[in-house]
Amino acid sequence: MRPAPTILHLDMDAFYASAEQAAKPSLRGKAVVVGGLGPRGVVATASYEARVLGVHSAMPTAQARRLAPNAAYLVPRFSLYRSVSEQVMELLGRLSPLVEPLSLDEAFVDLEAGGVADDTVSARRTGERLRTAIREVTGLSGSVGLAGSKMLAKIASEQAKPDGLVLIEPGTERELLAPMPVRTLPGVGPATGDHLRRAGMTTVHDLAEAGEAELVRLVGKAHGHGLYRMALGLDDRPVVAERDAKSVSVEDTFDVDLHDRVRVRAEVERLAVRCVERLRSADRSGRTVVLKVRRYDFSTLTRSETLRGPTDDPTVVREAAARLLEAVDTTGGVRLLGVGVTGLADFTQEDLFAQAADARELAARAEVPEKPVTEDDKPVEEEPESAEQLAARRWPAGHDVRHTVHGHGWVQGSGVGRVTVRFEEPGGPVGRVVTFRVDDPELSPADPLPLVRDPVDYSSWPASLPKSRSGPVSAAGGESRP
Repeated sequence: MRPAPTILHLDMDAFYASAEQAAKPSLRGKAVVVGGLGPRGVVATASYEARVLGVHSAMPTAQARRLAPNAAYLVPRFSLYRSVSEQVMELLGRLSPLVEPLSLDEAFVDLEAGGVADDTVSARRTGERLRTAIREVTGLSGSVGLAGSKMLAKIASEQAKPDGLVLIEPGTERELLAPMPVRTLPGVGPATGDHLRRAGMTTVHDLAEAGEAELVRLVGKAHGHGLYRMALGLDDRPVVAERDAKSVSVEDTFDVDLHDRVRVRAEVERLAVRCVERLRSADRSGRTVVLKVRRYDFSTLTRSETLRGPTDDPTVVREAAARLLEAVDTTGGVRLLGVGVTGLADFTQEDLFAQAADARELAARAEVPEKPVTEDDKPVEEEPESAEQLAARRWPAGHDVRHTVHGHGWVQGSGVGRVTVRFEEPGGPVGRVVTFRVDDPELSPADPLPLVRDPVDYSSWPASLPKSRSGPVSAAGGESRP
């Protein structure tokens, strides 16, 4: 534990949904749900307006539609979210060399290591100015927690939501934590929480009073020891600058179970290519290819193959994934497929002999005539996609488009051979809506526009930081503790 609140936790507010509201003037102040829109889709993020109606992340989209039928339902635009995340992480990196990203929208920062804070006053000032900088650069808001440990900084940022700052003074940890539910502590999930509740422990105070020995008896030595320390507010974990990714993967859930083995293989190969694209964008290679198959009955199978060396070759990963698929029984249908690569490295070890052998094997395989398909082993015919399904795939709701006459816009919806577009840009007025044929030659997909057209220049951050325009931190946005 530090004697000053110099560990900062930043958590962007309803990140995906807020980015969509900032990009689409017509959605400002309205319920927005981002996630999968098919029958098996899941909510990734909901705006605060949608959360008031009961919608939350990880909820089935079908259930969200029942709770918020008038909300805007959008397909995620990860290229936009990544670009905004890079802007935020660059600002954090200017504060300190020790920045620990947890996701696109969340990170720890060691302010002391950056020399920008060494006491309560300087930590608060830096946190307030960071919130101002993020809003001016990205147009979005983030909540900030400041404390002497990572655990408490994260708890503080949760209390600060939305768009606030909470600072926990070192020395007040036990008093602050005591009335909180046990689920507040990291690592206490639903199962552990229920187990502790049955033992009569519902608050952090109960855990501290129970003592280490009792917690070890209830949840095991390693977990019990850590749980007791956290209940006392003790957390010595450092901010780690590099959190090395252990794997890269992509997966898709299908609206209708796939039965045709040819279609299943094609989807696996498509996912393998996407996985390699993500691998290359991270400048990594991997040695082990992993295939994930969730069948019609929700049973999930995982198969893996370790290569002779790390690779980022799409052909190698695609063929390995296809080989793994051959060993999986997909009778009855497949609802989800995933391809991943583990054993990551910063280099690619090219095995010329292995590649030559693979090339010979592929050539030999191509020369072998395919076995005739008999009536008994004929694959189940997949129903061709309808025009509406094809339109939804080409024009995902919420994605960017450009029209040669009307300019930039976004897809409000598609179906019955039509696509409806609202033409508006970030920072502009609410735009007009126009409907086109799905094959209109003047309409084409487009890249997302920046959320802020002329962001403030923070190249000299943090030396010439402008004074915070947020004013005093109010109780609604988070207050100093105590």
